[in-house]
Amino acid sequence: MPWIPYVMLFLTALGVTLALVPLVRRLAIRLGSVDYPGGRRVNTVPVPRMGGLAIFCALAVAAGAQWLGTTYLDWPVVVLPAPGLHVNYWVLAVSVLIIFVTGFIDDLVSLKPLPKLIGQIIASSVAAASGLVVGNIVNPFSEGLLSIGWLAYPVTVIYLVAFANAINLVDGLDGLASGLTAIVSLSMFVIAVNEGRLDAAALAIALCGACIGFLRYNFSPAVIFLGDSGALMLGFVLGCVSLLSVTRVAGVTMLLLPIVLAGIPILDTLSAIVRRKRAHVSVGQADTGHIHHRLVREGFNARQAVILIYLWTAVLCAGAIVMTRIDSWTETTLERTVFKALIFLFLLAFSLLFAVRLRLFTPVLLHHWDPRQHEDVLITPEDPRFVEEAERQNLPDAELEGELRSSSDD
Repeated sequence: MPWIPYVMLFLTALGVTLALVPLVRRLAIRLGSVDYPGGRRVNTVPVPRMGGLAIFCALAVAAGAQWLGTTYLDWPVVVLPAPGLHVNYWVLAVSVLIIFVTGFIDDLVSLKPLPKLIGQIIASSVAAASGLVVGNIVNPFSEGLLSIGWLAYPVTVIYLVAFANAINLVDGLDGLASGLTAIVSLSMFVIAVNEGRLDAAALAIALCGACIGFLRYNFSPAVIFLGDSGALMLGFVLGCVSLLSVTRVAGVTMLLLPIVLAGIPILDTLSAIVRRKRAHVSVGQADTGHIHHRLVREGFNARQAVILIYLWTAVLCAGAIVMTRIDSWTETTLERTVFKALIFLFLLAFSLLFAVRLRLFTPVLLHHWDPRQHEDVLITPEDPRFVEEAERQNLPDAELEGELRSSSDD
């Protein structure tokens, strides 16, 4: 049966993760890789991080299971090149190892942003060197192709770095990043199977199994966190799966699918950039304006906030899957284009309404010159100076004023 290999890969990754997490947890404690309460963290007790080690091992064992199945059990060969897309899978595996090691080192010694970014760029560059690059695009206005030539390599690097950081940014509540990745990877698996991309399907279903196994220990109340070794790797692997899911010649719809599937991490990342730019603070400056922070501030507890984001993600993923099936349900190119555009616009409007309701683009940090300290300091809405500084910078629009008033009332 064609589904047996995928079921076995899922169960292998699931079982390995379930078995390894307790061992990894003890190792993290011994190495001092622990998140202590305080600051922006939501945990009230010390929790070891470094959970990405268990997921990395699960993916490695699943890859070994795939090789054994192909060699001895007549499983289908999944490392088949797509038309125009020839990937060196050994080199691609090295790129995953590099992103994992980058996050693992950060879990141990807390790297500064620049070295961590360099590690991500190196990993993404190795992935691009393996042949996994954005290719030609079908011209929606003619029968020709739109080729980006050598730009495919830097575009791929930026794409993978963005994907890695998008998942890392939403990793703020117990079970959020791992559960979200499980939903997205399962959706990518369905799409990859429909498109005949066996390599993407195998990697996606193994990633899904590993994430579900990790959720056993990571859902609220978590006894272990992903750490950067896990969060960066999950986003990076999702980016690789999305690129493997399309051929070298892709239509606009296929290029939009990763944006829809990872809509929440992407929206969270973009809103963070806008929010910090409006506040005149560094884009890399952490704040408490992410989706999960906003939901908790709206009155949801941690579990409710995570489940709501799961549901939001499921809606986006269902829409993406429907977009891939439109071709088999319609007869003309015009009908397909119209229906796909309508679905995309609905999902976009649906997400933007949530973003506006949660005030994701409203600053929660502002620069303020403190004459007493003779330096520029960051202030939050809880500080009385925030109102004055926001007014001075002409920032208090309707959303900001509402947040300021609610903060003052509290």
